[in-house]
Amino acid sequence: MISSFYKEMTGKESVIRQFFDYSRARAAELGPDSVYNFSIGNPSVPAPQAFTDAVIRLMQEKDPVTLHGYSPTLGQPSTKKAIADSLNRRFGMNYGPEHIFPTSGAAGAIAHALRCVAGEGDSVITFAPYFPEYIPYVTGTGASLKVVPADTDSFQINFDAFLDMLAPDVAAVLINTPNNPSGIVYTEATIRRLAEILTEKEKEYGHEIFLITDEPYRELVFSGVEHPFVSAYYDNSICCYSFSKSISIPGERIGYVAVNPKAKDAEYIVPMCGQISRFTGHNCPSSLMQLAVEPVLDETSDISIYETNAELLYKELTRMGYSIVKPMGTFYMFPKSPDPDANRFCWSAAKELGLINVPGDSFDCPGHFRISYCVPTERIEKALPLFEKALSL
Repeated sequence: MISSFYKEMTGKESVIRQFFDYSRARAAELGPDSVYNFSIGNPSVPAPQAFTDAVIRLMQEKDPVTLHGYSPTLGQPSTKKAIADSLNRRFGMNYGPEHIFPTSGAAGAIAHALRCVAGEGDSVITFAPYFPEYIPYVTGTGASLKVVPADTDSFQINFDAFLDMLAPDVAAVLINTPNNPSGIVYTEATIRRLAEILTEKEKEYGHEIFLITDEPYRELVFSGVEHPFVSAYYDNSICCYSFSKSISIPGERIGYVAVNPKAKDAEYIVPMCGQISRFTGHNCPSSLMQLAVEPVLDETSDISIYETNAELLYKELTRMGYSIVKPMGTFYMFPKSPDPDANRFCWSAAKELGLINVPGDSFDCPGHFRISYCVPTERIEKALPLFEKALSL
């Protein structure tokens, strides 16, 4: 008998993927200029040449048996050390290789981190709007996900609602900054206040509350915006990172868990990740990809286009009458929907105009919609008249 749990999940396909698949089908039927696809966060700029050069050099110079052999369970030692050194150099931390666990992107990192600190009977808190895949990540641990409603005026943390939701069963808090879908970066004041509350509640409840940070957009911050490194503000923290966005390699599935050396039982968490992999079949990302990111840990792709696109969209959409909290990073924007029913607005725009966005209901924030603007700027320029027409649908 097949699993009823996973069978039921087959009817709950990602809305993001539904819109993405619709746009591909329309483009195939009517041509690429019939659709403007802002549905999915797939980087639109190439990886740094240094990454490509590293892959070629490894393929040419490294013994193929070694290069394509199994990675150690807890990751390539040289990669772990290089990541720790980079984080220490950039953020004033004190990581060692023993605090780093390479994973299949940020998704693998979050799934491992949650299993380390949460289980049956526990709760994990996150903040709307949030990436919808948090639901299966948390459910897979046996814990339940609690969602703090969004502060739609700023998309910073709604602390009053957060305090109301905190309880002794909370094992972890999961945050995403810079944020998908809002494009907002949590300020230092927000991070400090969050750390203060968690520290107070740890004392009150008599147990640790881990802060898990989802950081694939860490490097995608716009000019003049400060982005605090969250783990520097709270000891019981686990950073989950991906190279997918920063160096434009989402298909290579490479990221890591970085356990704060000051965290309670920090010495156990990476070895626990190795054991969790036995249950999930993770078994480390490829040896090649681990080694290939080492030379580019402090680099990014040319991500300036994302800021260019953000400025253009924000200026023109607000001129048209859209209400938007100005993004501070990522390649997402989260306007209010002209129709209070964002699902109706997005599907209407998609069907009538070929303008593909994702309704905010998917991110637990109804009445908004997400624009993923990691596309060539000329595509945005061509789509602007359609956004204006969509206001009257």
